[in-house]
Amino acid sequence: TAPVAPSAPADIAYECIADVPAAGDLTAADNCAGDITVTGVDATDNTDPCNIIITRTWTFTDACDNSSSVSQIITVADTTAPVVTNDLSDVFVNCDDIPEVPTLTFDDCTNDVTITDFNEDNSFDGTNNDYEIIWTWEFTDSCGNIGTASQIVYVTTVDSVTQENDSRCSDDGVIDLFDYYYGTDMSGTWIVISGDATLNGSDFDPLGVELGDYVFSYTVADNGCLSTTEVYLNINDDCIVLPAPPCDPNYITISKAVTPNGDQWNEFFEISGIEECGFVFDVKIFNRWGAMIFETSNYQNNWNGTASKASIGNADKVPNGTYYYIVTLKNSGLKPFTGHIYLGTK
Repeated sequence: TAPVAPSAPADIAYECIADVPAAGDLTAADNCAGDITVTGVDATDNTDPCNIIITRTWTFTDACDNSSSVSQIITVADTTAPVVTNDLSDVFVNCDDIPEVPTLTFDDCTNDVTITDFNEDNSFDGTNNDYEIIWTWEFTDSCGNIGTASQIVYVTTVDSVTQENDSRCSDDGVIDLFDYYYGTDMSGTWIVISGDATLNGSDFDPLGVELGDYVFSYTVADNGCLSTTEVYLNINDDCIVLPAPPCDPNYITISKAVTPNGDQWNEFFEISGIEECGFVFDVKIFNRWGAMIFETSNYQNNWNGTASKASIGNADKVPNGTYYYIVTLKNSGLKPFTGHIYLGTK
């Protein structure tokens, strides 16, 4: 008589083949003395790797070679989507420290996972607003189980500001603000931060604006951050030479020396600086003893050491030396101009 076999374990199902335990020990009873040999054998049908059927059979054999057996059906069906093992917790970073997109790793029965879709949703709008980056994955294993995962990166925007300072004259002409920008992104817009000014693109014309300080700004996106150039310009009138007030006596120039030697320099006693005023010059020149050696009531910047007929003496030329002049601007209301003039040949 064959040994009396115990009841077989209940049929059971697992997700992964690796979860299937080894066959447990079962004990049979026999009406005769002697040992009973127990053997456990698994017959595996893996025609469908996503639905494996294992028939586990225990056979009990007594000393007389009588045997009995029981079987258990173990089903291995992978119906669960792959599980991401990366830490996909939210990340909080500055815009200049955004991490790389992680490479996903999975816990899955098949160890054969394909990422079928990846999407990055970046809300950066090119302003100084903070923003989010959302990474989303879709993946499937070889049994067709589909899973998804996502991670959010919260980004704080950082604006890197470069300041440029310059002083320009209002008569310098149109200023191209890009002359102060050392980046390569020309897609931004220059704006006026301070000062009553109007821009034509990047051009600023200082002619006609109030003298003083102006600030202009140019901001562009730079790898998820901002890059700003601020240009501080002081507009002045240093390059403008103002004309002398009409007939201002401070601008009258009178020769200090006359050297009529033919070298074209200091050939004549000259009065200049107010030619446009139309004054008539009355000129008297005296020697060191007070004798008048030259006089004219309508001087034409033509005295070179000659003695006028109205002067004392008979010589045509006066000797080298220092002389004294009196210049009167007729009908000007100005006091006569007086001073010394040197006459020589060198």
